[in-house]
Amino acid sequence: MTFRIEPMAAADAERCAELETLLFAGDGPWSAQAFRAELAAPHVHYAVARDDTGHVVGYAGIALLGNGSHPESEIHTIGTDPACQRRGIGGALLDELLRVADTRGGPVFLEVRTDNDAAIALYRREGFEIVGTRKKYYQPSGADAFTMRRPGTGEEPLQ
Repeated sequence: MTFRIEPMAAADAERCAELETLLFAGDGPWSAQAFRAELAAPHVHYAVARDDTGHVVGYAGIALLGNGSHPESEIHTIGTDPACQRRGIGGALLDELLRVADTRGGPVFLEVRTDNDAAIALYRREGFEIVGTRKKYYQPSGADAFTMRRPGTGEEPLQ
């Protein structure tokens, strides 16, 4: 399967919400309106993965926070169509978010379900480390989340 990564458009919100429901049904999936609201914010970057037909098969978003002397970023979401997982889409979307974060510098944070082994492995490969646990972070399921952090460019890894 081939795919391309490109900026998310407001017209992609319905499909992204559909994927959210497939992927995160018990964890308060984002609505199309939530995606549109994110896209309207000035400090975010969202991308989609499209297959050869132009169909959205994945999405991701990051918030660019802090200021010029103390930047940091927070990955808000990454999702891949269950029928297209294990084909590099999630990794390519993560690479796009990290590329944007690295233009500003500073650490990158995210939360991930403690039982999402595939996502945790992907994040570890990209230099993220677990720095904490948020109990009952995901609602309404009550699932716990790890907070993970990747050091900024030129910053030493955590010990």
